[in-house]
Amino acid sequence: MIVDRRTLLLGGAAALAGCAAPSKFLTYDGPQVTSALVLKGQRTLLLMNGQTVLKQMRFELGFNPTGHKQFKGDGRTPEGGYVIDRRNPNSAYHLSIGISYPNDRDRAFAREMGRDPGGDIFIHGTPEAYVGKADWTAGCVAVDNSEMEECYAMVQDGTPVFLYA
Repeated sequence: MIVDRRTLLLGGAAALAGCAAPSKFLTYDGPQVTSALVLKGQRTLLLMNGQTVLKQMRFELGFNPTGHKQFKGDGRTPEGGYVIDRRNPNSAYHLSIGISYPNDRDRAFAREMGRDPGGDIFIHGTPEAYVGKADWTAGCVAVDNSEMEECYAMVQDGTPVFLYA
């Protein structure tokens, strides 16, 4: 009887494994992403290899998207040149890759103004509660979750990110 139960349990586990949700971690073996361009006004993220667009995505921004991020809580997304400096596979926003804001210039400006520059700016996915809502982040770049899976696989730490108005 033990053998039969064990066989039943193993068979059931194998059947369930076939029904498992696909992994959010994709593999990518195409051309290297040499830069990411965030075109804020067009709400378009371009993953580039040199001058070639490898992937184009739509996105949402912070709740106050016009202008360069200056302070914590301003709802703006940075503008200028940064790099991807970290990744979070356990993000509350599906997956996320970090943008190196604030840089030395951002910190110096905020310090002169007696303010906190903020931080934790990411390109990340979109929780179900925010799907279809416009410019809801605190300053991040939010893409569709399936596109974030591609972005996470394609973009490596150290990749330059250029954010334009």
